[in-house]
Amino acid sequence: MNPQAKRPGRGVVVVGAQWGDEGKGKIVDHLAADADVVVRFQGGANAGHTLVIDGRKTVLHLIPSGVLRGKPCAIGPGCVVDPEALVEELETLAAQGCSPGPDLLLVSRAAPMILPVHKRLDRARERAAGSEAIGTTGRGIGPAYEDVVARRGLRFLDLDQGEPHLRARIDGLLRERNPRLEALGEQPMTAAELLEPLRAVHGRLAPYLADVGRYLHRRRGEGASVLYEGAQGTLLDVLHGTYPYVTSSSTLAANACLGAGVGPSAIDEVVGIAKAYTTRVGAGPFPTELSDALGERLRDVGREFGATTGRPRRCGWLDVPGLRYAARVNGLTALGMTKLDVLSGLEEIRIAVAYRWRGETLDELPVEPLALVEAEPVYETLPGWSDDIASVRRYADLPVAARRFVERVEALVEVPVTMVSVAADREAVIERER
Repeated sequence: MNPQAKRPGRGVVVVGAQWGDEGKGKIVDHLAADADVVVRFQGGANAGHTLVIDGRKTVLHLIPSGVLRGKPCAIGPGCVVDPEALVEELETLAAQGCSPGPDLLLVSRAAPMILPVHKRLDRARERAAGSEAIGTTGRGIGPAYEDVVARRGLRFLDLDQGEPHLRARIDGLLRERNPRLEALGEQPMTAAELLEPLRAVHGRLAPYLADVGRYLHRRRGEGASVLYEGAQGTLLDVLHGTYPYVTSSSTLAANACLGAGVGPSAIDEVVGIAKAYTTRVGAGPFPTELSDALGERLRDVGREFGATTGRPRRCGWLDVPGLRYAARVNGLTALGMTKLDVLSGLEEIRIAVAYRWRGETLDELPVEPLALVEAEPVYETLPGWSDDIASVRRYADLPVAARRFVERVEALVEVPVTMVSVAADREAVIERER
C-alpha cells in the first residue's frame, strides 16, 4: 500500500427501521452537515421526506435531503424517476430560493423513467383490486420496476439516442402494457402520449444526467464522505418485508451499493431510523396498532399524515421485535429515534418486546403473512413523562423517564441510540455523547 495514498472517505447508509415514514429526511439533513455528497439509492416519488427549517416546511420526493444544506446530491440508478415530477420538484425548490444546478445535482443516466402508462396502470390495478388493494401511492413505481426486470423499461440514456430509437422503445413498451390496460377497463395509450412529456422535459433535465457510480467512486477516492439515503422502511422491502404488503424495491442497506453504483467496501456505517412509536400507511397487518382514542392522539400530535399522499397513518406502540429484525437484516450500527416528543403527556408507555404465536415466543417480528396476523404482542410498560421536551437540546436535560425509555429500547434492540429528535425543526436533534 502506498502510504501517501489518500484514504477513501466514509460511507454512511441511512435506512428506515420500520414501515417507512420514520423521519429519515430530517436525520439525513442533520448528518448531511458533515457529509460531502448525499445520494438517494432506491424508490421513486412515492417517498416523501419532510424538513422544517426556520419554521418553513419543505417536502422532497426525489431529490436527496442534503440539497437544503447546499451539498452535492445524486439520484442513483436504483431509483425509478418520473421526469415530470423531478422537474416540478426543481421548480418548487427554485421558488423557495434553492435552485441546485448540475454542479449540485446529478441524475443517473441509467435510472429508469416512470412514464404516464405506469401511473395509469398502477391506479387501474388498485381500483380493480378493491378490498385487496395494497395501498400504493398510484405513482407508477411498481409497474416501472416491473419493466426494469422485464428489460423493456426506458432509461434516461434512451433520451440521447435519437427519436427513432426512443419511439421504438416506447412502441415495444406499449405492446406489452396496452393489453393489460384494456383488460382493466382503461383506454390504451398512444406513443404520442408518452413522447410529448419526454420532449418537454428532456432539455430541462439533460444537464443533470451523469454516471453517478463513477462520480461517487472519484469523490470517495478524493476523501469525500458519502451519505446514502434510503426511502420507505425495512418492513416494506420487496424481499424481506411483510410481503405482499411491500414496496417494489429493496429498502435495505445492502441495496445502497447496487442502487448507487458502488461496491460493499464503500459502506462503513448503517444508521436505522425509528419513531418512538410505530406507524404504517396502506394495507397490511400491524400487530401493535392502536385502533382507539390513543391511536388517534398519536396521529394528531405526531401529525401522522403521508407527506406524498396526505393519507392518515395508522399508529401503534413501538415494536421492538420489528426493530431487532431491522437491525439484523440491515446490519445496523446505530439507531436514530424520532418524535420522542409525541409521547410527552402519557402516564404510561408500552413497548412490544416479543410476540406469542401458536405457543411460541418470538423475539423478532414474524414476516410470514399468517403469523403476522395471528401473533399477539407481549408488552412491557414504562412510566411516561409530562414535560414538554421540544426545546431540549442536551440528552441529560431530558426527563428521567424519557431517558429510561430511550435506554430501554437501546438495551432491547442491542444497537446504540445515537440521535434523538424531539421536535420537527432542523435543530431539534440531540446527539448522545457516548
